[in-house]
Amino acid sequence: MTFSRKPAYSADAPASGRDGGDLRAKVLAAAANPFIGAGAAALLFLLSLALLVLVTGDPNKGSPLVRISLDKVGATKNIPEGWRDALTAERDGEAPLLPGALDLSNLPFLSHADSTEAEAGTIAAPPPAASASGPLPAAPIAGLYAPGPGGGSLPVIAPDGRTAAEAYARPFTADGRPRVALVIGGLGLNPQTTRQAIETLPPEITLSFAPYSDGLQGWIDLARSHGHEVLLEAPMEPVDYPANDPGPYTLIAANRPEDTVRKMEWLMSRATGYYGLTNYLGSRFVTSDTAMTTFTLALKSRGLAFIDDGQASLRGGPIPRASADRIIDDELAAGSIDGQLKMLEVGAAGRGQALGSGFAYPVTINQVRLWAAGLSGRGLQLAPASAMAKR
Repeated sequence: MTFSRKPAYSADAPASGRDGGDLRAKVLAAAANPFIGAGAAALLFLLSLALLVLVTGDPNKGSPLVRISLDKVGATKNIPEGWRDALTAERDGEAPLLPGALDLSNLPFLSHADSTEAEAGTIAAPPPAASASGPLPAAPIAGLYAPGPGGGSLPVIAPDGRTAAEAYARPFTADGRPRVALVIGGLGLNPQTTRQAIETLPPEITLSFAPYSDGLQGWIDLARSHGHEVLLEAPMEPVDYPANDPGPYTLIAANRPEDTVRKMEWLMSRATGYYGLTNYLGSRFVTSDTAMTTFTLALKSRGLAFIDDGQASLRGGPIPRASADRIIDDELAAGSIDGQLKMLEVGAAGRGQALGSGFAYPVTINQVRLWAAGLSGRGLQLAPASAMAKR
């Protein structure tokens, strides 16, 4: 008898049996394909990793984590090391001495019509006119300020057109005699000489304050209570910068206009009650047309004057302007200072007016005090620097 081998299923066998065999054959063939095998292995790895994360938690848990506040992006970089340690803490109402405070205000180049008071429809009436003698009105004057960077305030032009250059200047009435004015700067850094200048110099002497001063608003308030009009010093780039560095908020000639405005806003928000800005150094900055145009337009938009120590005498502009005819204390000796003051008198007699500039050295303060006491008897009128300013 002969036996023939046949498949386990015959033509009459169920179809599912045939399909199962075909499926196994296809799977085995696919597994033999190297590309399909690699893809399946990768998929298996990803599924395993996802399962591991679900079971064990965040794989980066416990690693160092840094969060950056978006409002710090773009803040000032490369601040000189140690500059903050050289400054003491600011008082209430002063913008903080921090690099992060260099952001633009929410309302740059703001007219007071856009400020909170105006939006609320509560525009204040002008304050009483200041007396030609005695204390000046306390700052800030309603309608002349708006919020600035770092919690400070910025000067603005009031809806009725009043400006800080007018409201914070010392009143002056010319009597027909030649007039002489003086600006004494560098105040606020040395408490003893600052108080000496405020309390011993005639109220017609204009005082200028360094923006880095501790308790700046308090010094300005004290000066105005003694009748002195006030300027705020803007540190500007000298030709020997950075060897001669006026500080972290120095206005740099090559900076972009928006960077110059940011620095100016920080400087201007340090205090209130000043009628204008004056330069501290700046032999390079004042020679740049672009830089000075930005500077002047920023002052114009805020209703401020610019009084310089003579370095910017060739610069005009659509703002109240005056330049010193001479610096009285380049040589720190009483006799030399007296000689420079005498030359101011000669200049005033010849041109009708003269403006001098000096620094808050004890010898300068003392010689100016003695000189001013006899000025009227020599046929001259002592005037605030604002009386010399013209557009």
